Amino acid sequence: MTTTQNNRPDPASASVPTGPLPTDAGQVSEKEARQVAEAARETAWDRPSFGKELFLGRFRLDLINPWPRSDPEEAARAEGFLGALGAYLDAEVDGAAIERDAHIPDEVFHGLARLGAFGMKIDRSYGGLGLSNLHYCRALMRAGSVNPAISALLSAHQSIGVPQPLKMFGTAEQKQRFLPRLAAGEVSAFLLTEPDVGSDPARLATTAEPTADGTGYRLNGVKLWATNGTVATLLVVMARVPATGGRRGGITAFVVEGDSEGITVERRNAFVGLRGLENSLTRFHDVFVPKENVIGGEGKGLKIALTTLNTGRLSLPAMCVGAGKWSLNVAREWAADRVQWGRPVGEHEAVAKKLAFIAATTYGMESMLDLCCLLADDDRNDIRIEAALVKLYASEMAWKIVDELIQIRGGRGYETADSLAARGERPAAVEQLLRDLRINRIFEGSTEIMHLLIAREAVDAHLSVAGDIIDPDAGLGRKARAGARAGAFYARWLPTLAVGRGQAPRAYAEFGPLAGHLRQVERASRKLARATFYAMSRWQGKMERKQAFLGRVVDIGAELFAMAAVCVRATAERAEHPEHVELADLFCRQARLRVDELFTALWSNTDSVDVAAAKRILAGRYAALEEGVVTPPAELPWVARWRPGPSVAEDVRRRIPPAG
Repeated sequence: MTTTQNNRPDPASASVPTGPLPTDAGQVSEKEARQVAEAARETAWDRPSFGKELFLGRFRLDLINPWPRSDPEEAARAEGFLGALGAYLDAEVDGAAIERDAHIPDEVFHGLARLGAFGMKIDRSYGGLGLSNLHYCRALMRAGSVNPAISALLSAHQSIGVPQPLKMFGTAEQKQRFLPRLAAGEVSAFLLTEPDVGSDPARLATTAEPTADGTGYRLNGVKLWATNGTVATLLVVMARVPATGGRRGGITAFVVEGDSEGITVERRNAFVGLRGLENSLTRFHDVFVPKENVIGGEGKGLKIALTTLNTGRLSLPAMCVGAGKWSLNVAREWAADRVQWGRPVGEHEAVAKKLAFIAATTYGMESMLDLCCLLADDDRNDIRIEAALVKLYASEMAWKIVDELIQIRGGRGYETADSLAARGERPAAVEQLLRDLRINRIFEGSTEIMHLLIAREAVDAHLSVAGDIIDPDAGLGRKARAGARAGAFYARWLPTLAVGRGQAPRAYAEFGPLAGHLRQVERASRKLARATFYAMSRWQGKMERKQAFLGRVVDIGAELFAMAAVCVRATAERAEHPEHVELADLFCRQARLRVDELFTALWSNTDSVDVAAAKRILAGRYAALEEGVVTPPAELPWVARWRPGPSVAEDVRRRIPPAG
């Protein structure tokens, strides 16, 4: 074991000066933090949502059946691009070299730009390709199969970077000024996270002070974990505008030129996976941003970020689906070739179950993703819940898939591709996939945050009619009015949860062998709604603290959504792919067992015991258990504090030279 001294970084090398946080970041109460997050939510439900109805016990199969279709002309155009992209990636991009060097070569940036890959989501009128969400995600899947850092580059650039916020909230002048540059190959990044601010934006410390002459703002602050931050020439920066002098103020989104005076890229961050990722620690010191670069108006920054993520989150599950497909290929070929005890290992039941899980779950993830993309391409649907569900589900399931793949491959699964190739074996980079996939359970909303975000939307109907009843700040008048609203709503709603179509033996007969699974989804949807109502009645205002319970509610909804998606998809494609019906049936059989376990765990669990134990752990009651090992240096903080001012670090930004 290495010594404590060898594990200790040199404090003199730290680029962020220690010191107090800016007063703007100050500590905020839990209530204030929740109010900031709640104010940023989209509150209107003016379009139908399959996911919202599912959590209310209403199985609206008509919202996803028949299976949506892409426009044939647009699909043909997109397929041409996908073919060219695939040919380029196969011939010109060395994914293994990117992994070894932790570096995407300049030539790859140039090649992707020539193909138009940086403008996949940008409208054709601005020089982009204008691809649908479906074909954009397929492009990311294809790029990620060569090296995930490439798909992360493209995704961060246009799913959450400058193109998407401008597409949804930008002015005509902003679009004309910035989008052609981005479509041509300039790279963008999204800067929200700070050293001490992650999923709690109420404490955002980066400030945007209006200039005295009214022409713009001065940005000051530090942003952490900005994907593409070292190479981006255009940035979306979230900063707090003071609410003074009659200004609305609040967290605001700005387009910032990456080479503006006062910007210093102080670090390129390194991670356990995605080694080619260009991720930065970036400091802003008195950076001038013209007022014309505000996106959507002052105080709209968080709402813009959340709305952008409604479809932006689809890019991450695209990479998870790609990982599932790759894993299935490796698992299938290896398990058929490798012989142990006189039989291919895939014929042994212990491995056969893993193969079945990988195949079925990959089909389930792909079906959810394709459905979400098709619904997103049809502007008649609200997919905020569905997109969040597929992000949550795919990131968790892809991690389980690659873990099972490691087990199937045995020691070779833990060995690097270079080491395998050195002795003449196929260089299947399974251990790299494990490292690259792990971040997806954290990126763009951790699993824990996604559970809470989706749960909040799932109970929105209840809070809309009865929220004031459990609000301690609501007066008697508000509580009385809420009681009347709630009485009327539940008098109509609760009876619908008793009996439904799923109880009819011949319901959904048009789905053939999959009909029984859809009947189960309908029954489980009503059961889930009843459980949620009972929990709200039981815990009332304390419900928001029952995070484990809410997480299980969301996980049940995700499984039901996936079951519905695979059944509708397989039925729609059974003429061309009759084998998909088998995959859908396999997936649903596995999912039903998971749903049963989750329903049981709603009420039979150790949640209260675990919470009580955690309080004792935090108080140090069991600290003696930690003795006997070398632990991280205690004299350094867990979170590096920073103070405003000019940078004292070398600027490590990287600029891609023009193509020769």
